[in-house]
This record gives sequence, C-alpha cells and structure tokens, in this order.
Amino acid sequence: MFKSISLFRVFLVVCSAFLLVLFLSLNSKNKEDLQNAFIQNELLKTYKIFSEMDAIAEMYQEGTVTLEDLKGSVTKSRLQYKRIEFYLAYHYPEYIKKHINGAPLLRLEFENTTSVLEPEGLQVLDELVNSDKALENGDLVYGLTKRLKSKFLTLYDRLYADLVQKDSSMDVIRLQLVRIYTLGLTGFDTPGSLNAMQEAKVSLEAMQSFFKSLYANHQSEENYKSCLAHFSESIAFLNDNNDFESFDRLKFLKHYLDPLYKELKYFQSKNPDKNLEYISAWNRDSESIFDANFLNPYSYTELTKSEDSKALRNLGEKLFYDTHISGQNNMSCVSCHQPEKGFTDGLPKSMSSIQGETVLRNSPTLLNAVYADRYFYDLRAFSLEQQAEHVIFNPSEFNTGYNSILEKLKTENNGYQKDFEAIFGKKGITRKNLSKALSSYVLSLSSFNSEFDRYARGEVEDIPEEVKQGFNLFMGKANCATCHFAPTFSGLVPPFYNENESEILGVLNVENVPAQGVDADRGRIINGIYKEEAWIYEKSFKTTTVRNTLYTAPFFHNGAYSSLEEVVEFYNQGGGAGLGLEVVNQTLPSDPLLLTDQEKENLVLFMKALSDNPALNK
Repeated sequence: MFKSISLFRVFLVVCSAFLLVLFLSLNSKNKEDLQNAFIQNELLKTYKIFSEMDAIAEMYQEGTVTLEDLKGSVTKSRLQYKRIEFYLAYHYPEYIKKHINGAPLLRLEFENTTSVLEPEGLQVLDELVNSDKALENGDLVYGLTKRLKSKFLTLYDRLYADLVQKDSSMDVIRLQLVRIYTLGLTGFDTPGSLNAMQEAKVSLEAMQSFFKSLYANHQSEENYKSCLAHFSESIAFLNDNNDFESFDRLKFLKHYLDPLYKELKYFQSKNPDKNLEYISAWNRDSESIFDANFLNPYSYTELTKSEDSKALRNLGEKLFYDTHISGQNNMSCVSCHQPEKGFTDGLPKSMSSIQGETVLRNSPTLLNAVYADRYFYDLRAFSLEQQAEHVIFNPSEFNTGYNSILEKLKTENNGYQKDFEAIFGKKGITRKNLSKALSSYVLSLSSFNSEFDRYARGEVEDIPEEVKQGFNLFMGKANCATCHFAPTFSGLVPPFYNENESEILGVLNVENVPAQGVDADRGRIINGIYKEEAWIYEKSFKTTTVRNTLYTAPFFHNGAYSSLEEVVEFYNQGGGAGLGLEVVNQTLPSDPLLLTDQEKENLVLFMKALSDNPALNK
C-alpha cells in the first residue's frame, strides 16, 4: 500500500513539473527559432527528470524504494544533464559549478570567511549514492535532490529571457569537447560511478542533434558531412569501448575527438564572443587540444600582445640574469630559476639572500608558469607581475624596492637607459615598464613541444608503447588528470582555464618515512589573504605542472621527494591519509590506486616524455 502511495506521489510530482514547464514554453513559443526549441526541449526534460529523482529520493528516505532505484534515478538525471551541459556550462559557468554540477569539495562563502559551505549538485550525488555512506544518509540525499531541483528551476526561469546566441554556437560545442576529454573521460565528473564513457556519448549525441538543427542548410558541403561523420564515429567508439580503466583515451583523442574539434572550426563565427574573452584563455583558433597555442598567454598577464616584442623579451632576459636588481647585488632571478634545470634550482628549498639560510619552499619551474591565475605554492599572488613584486620585497630574497632598482638601472653604466627608451620612448625606465620586460621574458618560456605533444598533434609517427600506456593511466585509472588537467597538466581548471586549484595531499616531511609525519608548512591558510584564512586551506598547496619533470627534481613544495618514482608511489598509497597519518580535509582520495610495478613505470615514462626545455634547445 505504501509503495502504491509513493508511486502515485511520483506521478503527481512529474505531472506537476511537466505542466509547469509546458505552460512556460507555450508562453514564449512564438519567439523561438529551431535552435532555441532544441535547448528548451532539453531543459523541459531535465527538469522533469530532476523532479523524478527528487521524488524517488524522498521515497528512499522513507524506505519504500531500494538503493538501486536511487542510483538509477541519479544516473538518469546525470545523463539528461549531459545533453544540455554544453549550453548551460558555457553561459552560466559559475552557477553550474556552485549549484548544479560542481566538484564535491568544501568551499568558502567569501562574503563571510567563517562560513564553509558543503558541496551540492550532481557530482556530490554521484559520489554519495555510489559509496557505503548512501545507506545511512537518506536525509542528506533527499536534501541534495530537493535543492538541485529548486536551483535548476531558478535557472530555467532565467533562460527564457536569454536566448541562444548563434554566433557562439561552435565555441559552445568545441569547449564541450574539451570538457568531455579533460573532465569527463578522466573521471573527475563521475567520482562515484565512473560512468564517463556513457555520459560522453550522450553529450556528443545531443551536440550532434544541435549541430544538425543549426546547419541543416549546409547538407551538401563536405565540411558538414565530415563533422557528422566525426560525431557518429566518436559516438560509436564510446559505445563499443565503455570500460573506464581499459578505455584508450589517446586513440580517442587522435582519431576521433581532435579531428572533430578541428573540423567544427570551419563553422565558427568570424565574430568571437566578447564575454568569452573575459572569462577564458582558450584560443578558438587552435585546431588540437595539444596545440602549442591552445591557450592565450596574454590572458594571464597585464602585458598585452600588442605591447610585446622581441626587443622587450630580450630586455626582460637581460634583467632576469642581472644581480643588480637585488638589494645586495648578490642575487638574480636565475639564482633560483636556472635554465638547465628547467628553470628551477635543484634544491629541496631555495637558497636565501641571507647567508646559510633557505626560503620557505622549493623553487617551482618557470616553464609555462604564465598559464595560471594565481602564483606561488600558497597562491598569494594574483598576476605574474605581482609574483615578481613578492620576490623583490621579500627580505629573504631580493630585499629591495622598486625605487632602488630603478635608480640603479638609470645611473649605472649598463645600457639600460638606451634599451628602455628604444622600446618605450621618453618614458624609459619606470616600474611598469620593468614589470612588462620581466613578464615578456617569463611569458616566452613556453613548453608545449615535447615528444608526446608532437605525437598527439600528428607531427611524429610514433612514440614508445609504454608512454602511450602511461598517458592512458594518467588520464584514467591513476586519477592523475583529475587534478593535473590536460594540456597544461597543472591545476588550471578546464575548459575555461581561468582558475587554479590547490590540494591537500598530506605530503610527508621526509620521503618514505611516515613516522616523521606530515610536513609542517601550513600552505594556503597563511598566504596573507584574509578571506582564505580558513581551515579548509590548512596545508593546501597549488597543483603545479608535471611537464618537464625530467629536469625539475626534487618535488613538492618542500622538495622532500627526490624522484618521480617516489612521487608516484606516494599517490599510489593514497597520500598522507592513505599512509595512516591524520590529514584534515585531505582532498586526494586516501584509497590506494593498486597500480602494478609496470603501470607505475609507464606513468613515469609518460611524464618524462612531457619534457621540453626550450633553454636546452636554444
């Protein structure tokens, strides 16, 4: 009897939801063109299925349906969301991340630093219902589904006043391909179910239908036929290869996704979306996810492309090597960022300007350092230019100020006055121009031309099989790419690449000695930014790139790990918590990865194949 009543309740909820959205859709039907009709139809279905899930979650709370019923409803909801994600996550990225499909991590409500917010949305539900905690957390599941339904209805209401912009349609689809590859197929988006292949397939099917609705008048064109073929072939590959651990992500990239990404560029509007330029560094002119120009470096600096030049870069390099810009004339940028060592210094902790002392942390590489929205291990700087300021003023490093540096550059017989005037005219040597010169040089330290990159782009015929397997492990079973996102392989979050992640790993104080405990460095919580003085950032550090690890040992913020092999083993055991230590809010899963010796070796070989030090080539 109770089950009949509950099922009737589901029926009433679904009917109510359907009537509500039908009323809203009829109200604006005359304003819609074909593409808007597609979007609206998917929105209607999404709200309906979210409502079903909410009703089933209530029944699960009451004990009238099974856990399998609940899992099925969450899976169904996620698959439907994936049909509309390409549109929603492009136009409303912050709202989606916060309420609909954000990572299952604690976050701050910045208006009140004492308020730590619990995560919500589909990723949280995916992780929860597929864990042992689902059996005892019926109330929590129901609260999450009810909140999700409510937040989605709010978004739905807003969308009727914000019709699809046709000029951005190809940007929307191409960025979703990036999202599928970097967040979907890696398991980042499905932390509990690992239903990544099915979700990617559903998303591609929806975009194929959307593409047809937009460009049906191009049916006779080869580019149109080619795009449809690439869509269909990608969908078929995903349908035939749906095991998470064995899925060949490299083959899928080279033979299916990248060709589609490139072909869709033909239909891209000549007028770029201005809003996209403000929120993303993605370069819409790129033809591969592993193109050297996939991201625009000037999106991360105060320096603009029109201001940059070879002369400015050469001036920046001259300053980079000059000890006169430090207070005691005994230190330059190259002191801690040596080209032959991948622009690191090879030390566990970098030497201080004070004799016999070191600074707090290890020196990170400057190769691709520009590709970040936050700098230093504790994320205390918000621009490349601000990063230099911290070094200049730090008593343990340059221990000086801009006025002193400028005075030296102007008065000493070193040719700087002439160099600056040749570039900047009468303004010559100023604080701003000094920053531009240093930024220009650091920005030039680009490294996207490794053996692996060239193979991914089709520029070399083959690479060792172990490297291919290492890449597939990195992007799948080993979970590396859920924090080190392609193609920077750092914590710069796709597909907009406008936010850096930091993680709590429980890094040991001494390599392979758990008895010595977790390193005492408090990390991000003491970065000097008031709004980040919260317990969830205790021992949290920036996720740095694994590119050029061939040159940049030792590893981690404290330089405690001397080899990549030891780093891989640390992750394989589940970080500090996996080793049995108490690590508050460790963001790295503590479960062991269970990698074989050969798999660990292949991972190391792949990361070494990502090495490309332009200084050595030069």
